[in-house]
Amino acid sequence: MALCIWCKCVACYFLIGLQFIRIFSLLKSRPVYLLPALDGDMKTMTFLQEVVDILLAYITESFDRETKVIDFHYPNELLQRNNWELQDEPETLDDILISCRATLKYAIKTAHPRYFNQLSTGLDMVGLAADWLTSTANTNMFTYEVAPVFVLLEYVTLKKMREIIGWEDGRGDGIFSPGGAISNMYAMLLARFKMFPEVKEKGMSSVPRLAAFTSEHSHFSIKKGAAALGIGTESVICIKADESGKMIPADLERKILEGFVPFFVSATAGTTVYGAFDPLIAISDICKKYQVWFHVDGAWGGSLIMSRMHKWKLDGVERANSVTWNPHKMMAVPLQCSALLVREEGLMQNCNQMHACYLFQQDKHYDLSYDTGDKALQCGRHVDIFKLWLMWRAKGTIGFEAQIDKCLELSEYLYNKIKDREGYEMVAPVIKARMMEYGTTMVSYQPQGDKVNFFRMVISNPAATFEDIDFLIEEIERLGQDL
Repeated sequence: MALCIWCKCVACYFLIGLQFIRIFSLLKSRPVYLLPALDGDMKTMTFLQEVVDILLAYITESFDRETKVIDFHYPNELLQRNNWELQDEPETLDDILISCRATLKYAIKTAHPRYFNQLSTGLDMVGLAADWLTSTANTNMFTYEVAPVFVLLEYVTLKKMREIIGWEDGRGDGIFSPGGAISNMYAMLLARFKMFPEVKEKGMSSVPRLAAFTSEHSHFSIKKGAAALGIGTESVICIKADESGKMIPADLERKILEGFVPFFVSATAGTTVYGAFDPLIAISDICKKYQVWFHVDGAWGGSLIMSRMHKWKLDGVERANSVTWNPHKMMAVPLQCSALLVREEGLMQNCNQMHACYLFQQDKHYDLSYDTGDKALQCGRHVDIFKLWLMWRAKGTIGFEAQIDKCLELSEYLYNKIKDREGYEMVAPVIKARMMEYGTTMVSYQPQGDKVNFFRMVISNPAATFEDIDFLIEEIERLGQDL
């Protein structure tokens, strides 16, 4: 019997060895042998399992506070360390896996609890799973015909977001776009079309000189949108902000009366640097008085509307004609996930549709209102909705609320820790450089107006704790103690 057991062990080791050799030989083959190649099943499964193992190891490492946030190298050094050049001949699957590992080795661990740089931080496991699923489905959001479930999920999620904003029965319209800058440009495009619909066919020569208004602390995308739409950056009038970074309504009204035809006002809910919330009610009153489109750029701070404790900062948002809201920021949905929400139903369609008969046929056998592609500027549009929808199912609204409340609590904790701290005069650029070279934590810096460089702290990572805030403060002091 002992001999029999021994023989089984030998057989077992022999089979394992054969399997290892088989897997090794599979990985030495080239991508051309993967599915849909004939007999590519085993090669494909082996390769993808190896990729998943690499990803899972990286995920685990990302949440380990003992690991670096970044393994920093200067650009020339990083170019020399690895061969990133593209070749004429295909490499082996083993080489492809090496490339995957190298890419992640030098990637910034944005999921790391001590990553506080701009702006999308954290890594949600359900959101990650949703991202994998949408990449596997690899479909396009332009018609119900090719993306039936995803189109319906976008419909119900946008409706829910409009309800949360406060629009009656969630009525209105909206779309997910590649980011907040594009969402803001959509809003400007709609405002111009609403006031001067002839501009769609006849161009800017058919309309008077227009003026858009936004805070001096607003995001640069407002000017970028004006440049892209032919309105011009000089037609974007910057409104003064008070000491806390909020737009001054009196200055807005004064400048509306001064010059060109006012057509668009963008208030900011969560400014880029100070995180300030413009006084939406007062701004809304002015927009109504002068019949100007009222847009709220809530790309950063819009998610606070999910919190019963903090949504007062967005009082008046329900009066907006359009709202930008980026769940890939405060709600930690994987990039990219930005929504533009519009009060007036049908306006996006009228503004953007081109009636492409090869795509948006009018004799289809289903409700054509679900073919959303003609109201978008894009033709091909990525499926961004599934990440948000699946996370919402997993967390519920109360889960997002708790996550947002925690981020605000950490922000207040940081403020209270440093406001009375002795000797806390920071030299941001030098400390930032040392921070990246050590790789222990990461936070951005910048000047603002007459204020010299200061650290711009972003807290949106669900993994961050009070201890991580303490570590950041102590690390800044350690790295700058000789300055």
